[in-house]
Amino acid sequence: MSFMGERRFVVGLLVLLFALATALTGQARAKAQPVMPAADPDAWYLAPADIGNYKPGDVIRFRQMPWNLYFPTSEVWEILFRTNDSEGKPIAANTTFILPPNHAPDGPLVSYQHIINALGQKCKLISELYATDLTTQIREAPGLNIALLRGWAVALPDHLGPRMAYGAAKLGGQITLDGIRAVQKLPQLKVMHSPIGMAGYSGGGMATAWAAALAPTYAPELNIIGAVEGGVPMNLVTMAKVLGPNRHVAFGLALAAAIGLEREYPDKVDLTDQLNGTGRFLEDRVANECTNLIMFWGLFHSAPELTDNRDFMDNPAAWEVLRENSLEFYSGVPKAPIFEWHSPIDGLIPVDAIDNTLHRYCRDGVRVESILTPTPDHLSAAVLGFPAALDWMEARFRGEPAPSNCATL
Repeated sequence: MSFMGERRFVVGLLVLLFALATALTGQARAKAQPVMPAADPDAWYLAPADIGNYKPGDVIRFRQMPWNLYFPTSEVWEILFRTNDSEGKPIAANTTFILPPNHAPDGPLVSYQHIINALGQKCKLISELYATDLTTQIREAPGLNIALLRGWAVALPDHLGPRMAYGAAKLGGQITLDGIRAVQKLPQLKVMHSPIGMAGYSGGGMATAWAAALAPTYAPELNIIGAVEGGVPMNLVTMAKVLGPNRHVAFGLALAAAIGLEREYPDKVDLTDQLNGTGRFLEDRVANECTNLIMFWGLFHSAPELTDNRDFMDNPAAWEVLRENSLEFYSGVPKAPIFEWHSPIDGLIPVDAIDNTLHRYCRDGVRVESILTPTPDHLSAAVLGFPAALDWMEARFRGEPAPSNCATL
């Protein structure tokens, strides 16, 4: 993994830690509307007027994409489907499907939830796969060929949804599941009866972990044989309390998370209405941008600079949003086995939240294998854990029983 790729793992975690600090109060007066992303220039992604008549996971439209440099021997498809937002309302989301030439009909299907640290439509995964702008290209994408060479088809959902709701982890889980439903409804893709694996790290791990936990009730019909999830932030409340509103190199993405959460929860997260001149300037700069420019504009800023309200931490509704997107507090448990890894002294995520969540899973009978990487930081843990995660997934596709080390956790 490149340095830039590793940095994305870091900033992807940091952003949510500051979201509460910029989700400010001000419920007594009329609230300004959230700054939504500019419309995608490709009308193909627009939801139809009758989207409410579709069921979650129903295909709205699909198309085969041009040849892609990252996956030179594989077919690339794009699927638009109906899913639900965080309030259960119908929305359209998209997933990219990659079919390698050595994929057997109904062979393994992996839904890989990538890190998407962005607010603009141009930053969607599918857009970046075909981007010529070096600031938006996904440098980790070639690594997916490891899975493709094994004959696995790969689905890559844009799990932030049409509002680019950066920070809404539960939404990411729902989009992931409905994206799997969608690709399995198209016979052209040869995965209608495929066993399903899910994978992701850090922010992508959040979408994966939420999908695994939601699946028994949200999409019980899916044949999910396992989920691999690494470095997952499972308690956003704790993360927000620990870090606080200090100047930070990654504050631009913190602001992005606050903007994304306000887009998804406009009645609970009040950001735009309370920004001062500096805050509005920065919001305008990042509202349609991708990772690199968001990082640039937010470099070493902090939440108190963006508002004149000294009580910006006093918003119970915003805390509720963070709790709603914290897997530690979600009562549901996965049905599929879980492979999880993290650094035991990861300084960016609350490790005790991972432990608490996995202990609950184990008590409820989930087959969990958790490994601690011999590294002190979040970045190297990602790289060290992926080979074992891939091998674990391959064993599940072969039908081998999932191991468990619940007794020693």
